[in-house]
Parts: sequence; structure tokens; C-alpha cells
Amino acid sequence: MADTDETKEQEEQEDSKQEKQEDSKAEKSDEKSSRGRLVHWIIMAVVVVLFAGAGFGLGRLLAGNRRTETAGPSKQDQSAQVEDLTVAGSATDSQKNWYYHLEPVVANLNELNVTRYVRVSLILEISSEMDEKKSQAFLDEKKPILTNWLTIYLASLGLEDVRGDGSLKRIQSQILDGFNEKLFPDSKPQIKRILFREFAVQ
Repeated sequence: MADTDETKEQEEQEDSKQEKQEDSKAEKSDEKSSRGRLVHWIIMAVVVVLFAGAGFGLGRLLAGNRRTETAGPSKQDQSAQVEDLTVAGSATDSQKNWYYHLEPVVANLNELNVTRYVRVSLILEISSEMDEKKSQAFLDEKKPILTNWLTIYLASLGLEDVRGDGSLKRIQSQILDGFNEKLFPDSKPQIKRILFREFAVQ
């Protein structure tokens, strides 16, 4: 009986050793397969990133060439268009500036806790060097660009930025500079002053 018990114990020990060895082999093979999968995914990610970067760089390179080709003529056309609007020999009539009315623009102010908005109507004082009839058509064509710029500019202001006489003068000056830059980028500024017809904060 003692011999059979000992042989059973030895068999059980051998079986448990074999099971442990099989378990460790299975764990090692699982580790190898998971490492293999991980390496496979890393390689795929690196390849995708490389191809995406190459595609992006090539797209920027080709788009940059097109922009430089098309940007030149449009600036020349715009400066030629502005030259067509000027009146010859009008330097003596500098007192006869004319006015162009912009439609009201409404924009939310940049305030966190409250919803406040500003409604602005502007009058542009245009230089007498500009032919009034031709320039009216030019400004009508460019009105969406001016309205868009003004809306974005006003939306960047806070409530403190629109209070007081000094703030309004600063706003007039910045609008004047922005409009002249948008309309006459490569020529003499033709907007002389910005006048407020309406400036309401609510």
C-alpha cells in the first residue's frame, strides 16, 4: 500500500511538472505571438504615418507652386483696377471727398458669462482721387469681404474694448487700416476716415 501511495504521489508530481512545463510553453508561445502582433501593428502604423506625411508634403509643395503662379496676376489686376478708379488731376479738389454707406453689421462680443452683441453701421469717407461712379461699383463688389472682416473683428472684442471715447477711436483706426489693407493692398490708401452712423451694444 505504501508503495502504491508513493508511486501515485510521484505520478501526480510528474503530472504537475508536465502541466507546469506545458503552461510555461503556452505562455511563452502566447508572448511570442502577442509580440509578433504588436510588432506587426507598429510597422503598419509607421508605414501609414510615412505615407500620410509624404502625401501631405507633396500636396503642399504642389499647392504652393500654384498659389505663387496665380497670386501674381491677381495682385497686378487689382492694382490696375484701383488705378482705373482714380481721377486724373484731382489733387486740387481734395476738399471734395465722398461717402459710401455700409449696411449694419451685428456680431456677438467675446464675453464668457453673458451674451452681448454690438450693432455697427459705418460710413466710409473716400478720397476725391477716386472716381465716385466707378468706385461705387468697386465697393459694391468688395462689400462681402468688408462685411466679413468687420464681423470677425467685432467678434474678437470684449465688452471693455467697446466702452468709452478712446476705445471707439481705436476701433475706428483699426477698421480704417483693415479696410484699406483689404481694398488697396499694393497702392495708396483711399479710405480717409471711418464714421460711425450707429454703434449700439446690447
